[in-house]
Amino acid sequence: MTFDMLYSKIHRATVTDANLNYVGSITIDEELMQAAHLRVGQKVEIVNINNGERFATYVIKGKAGSKDMCLNGAAARKVEIGDKIIVIAYASYSEKELETYKPTVVIVDEKNNIDTVTNELVGSDNV
Repeated sequence: MTFDMLYSKIHRATVTDANLNYVGSITIDEELMQAAHLRVGQKVEIVNINNGERFATYVIKGKAGSKDMCLNGAAARKVEIGDKIIVIAYASYSEKELETYKPTVVIVDEKNNIDTVTNELVGSDNV
């Protein structure tokens, strides 16, 4: 049996752009992608803290150091520039893998600079 669990997330990122005239996806600064162990084309769930929207899309790489967090295509209609979002990736783990399970949580500041990278879930008693 496998369990779908949090793999990684970027917590409280600020939307920097919304590009309706693009095929689709979310553009994420390469440095943020690396910190969160995200891959180009990987499916992610986006949670918009400002309006409660939840939707899935896939990752494309933005320029390193740009602090980009841009929703593209139809997803651009679900955000406003300046909204706070959580980018969530899940993975399937076996019971054996869960014995050492540690998700990656990247907490960013208002300008999408990396503040903290942890393996603890935000909001848990351990943080």
